[in-house]
Amino acid sequence: MSVTLHVCITCRAGQTLDEGEVRPGARLHAAILDAGVPDGVNLVPVECLSACNQGCSVALSAPGRWSYVYGRLSEANAKDVIAGASAYAAAPDGIVPWRSRPEIFRKQSLARIPPIAVVPEAAE
Repeated sequence: MSVTLHVCITCRAGQTLDEGEVRPGARLHAAILDAGVPDGVNLVPVECLSACNQGCSVALSAPGRWSYVYGRLSEANAKDVIAGASAYAAAPDGIVPWRSRPEIFRKQSLARIPPIAVVPEAAE
C-alpha cells in the first residue's frame, strides 16, 4: 500500500519574497524530488497545510495508519524527510519507533492524527 507525502509548496516560511522568487515550500518539494522519493511513497504538492506559523511543513498519511504533520523544515531537511517517509512506509500502522525516526521527525512533529475508522453502513 502506498503512503502519501504531502508537501506545502506555498509556504513562505515567514520570509518576504521578491517577485518571481521560489517559495521555501516549493524549494523543499524540489529538493525531495532531486534526492529521490522512496518506493511506496507518493509525493504530492499541496497549496496549504495550515501550518503557516511553523515554517515549511509536510504530512504523511495512508489508509488505516496514523497520520503526521511535521513543520519547521527547509530544503536542507530533504534527505531526513525521505528517510522518515521510508520508515513510515515500512510501519504497518504508521507508528515508527521513536529511535528509528530522523531527529527532525522526533522534534518537529506538529500533529499526530488517528486513522479514520470505517463504519459499516447500516442495512436498510
